[in-house]
Amino acid sequence: MDGGVALQIRDDLALVQSVAFITPVVDDPYSFGAVAAADALSGLYAKGAKPVLALNLVGFPSRTLPMSTLGEILRGGGDKATEAGALVLGGHSLDDPEPKYGMAVTGLVDPRGLVTNAGGKDGDLLLLTKPLGSGIAATAIDQRLASPGLVDLVVALMSELNRKTSEAMVEIGVDGCTEVSGFGLLGHLHEMARASGLSAVVDLERVPVLDEVWDLVRQGTVPEGTYNNHRYLQGRVDWGKASRDEQLVLSDSQVSGGLLIACPRERGQALLDRLDAAGVLGAVLGHLETGAAGRIVVKRGR
Repeated sequence: MDGGVALQIRDDLALVQSVAFITPVVDDPYSFGAVAAADALSGLYAKGAKPVLALNLVGFPSRTLPMSTLGEILRGGGDKATEAGALVLGGHSLDDPEPKYGMAVTGLVDPRGLVTNAGGKDGDLLLLTKPLGSGIAATAIDQRLASPGLVDLVVALMSELNRKTSEAMVEIGVDGCTEVSGFGLLGHLHEMARASGLSAVVDLERVPVLDEVWDLVRQGTVPEGTYNNHRYLQGRVDWGKASRDEQLVLSDSQVSGGLLIACPRERGQALLDRLDAAGVLGAVLGHLETGAAGRIVVKRGR
């Protein structure tokens, strides 16, 4: 589940490689390209790496859609890569009945500053940097159930690079990090906790969620990937008093989600201040603790 793979080249330099591609989650092709690129780049940011290179990965139905649509997808991805400081060197395409787009991306990091999902420590705070619900919102967009306000909000959210978050956590110094993407918040937290040999506690009331998502869940507007995540988590999560709707939101398959950071408690406020100064959400939603590796307990307040 951890997105990026690191290879040390010298004592002071490591190469990080990540890849991701998705089917359309929004109607506008330019926005789709930007979201897909941001999603791919998150695998580097979770490691604390700076993107330098990217390759496009494209599946496109050239017989049924105009090539101008593909041009807009690539323009959106290219602009997002430029924003990240990465150079797009080309890529690979194939004819496909359904559009798909993403990137294979390369970044650089000092190995001494490399962040992994396996470094969490007992007592670390868990911080999330984007609200949940993008998977449910994307399903609502596909079904024409999302309000214009939600469409604008979720497109901006999914297109937002995790660069500022990555820079902040490297500056402050954290123990672990993972991107929150297809396996949902608790799926990725389970993997982080298991890799760190610890359990996790999540306070349901402190988890940021897009407001309109709750109504969509009650209407049954939930992607299949979210249901799959929820089934996978059974036996791995003590849901406590969380309702089924709340469980589904915590399991929601995210598209270009935020970073989930394990931060030493004594550095927590410094990281929150740094994120706030950068205009980034920083929500403390729980902590890691000694216990069965990978086990998650969901509670509601005190």
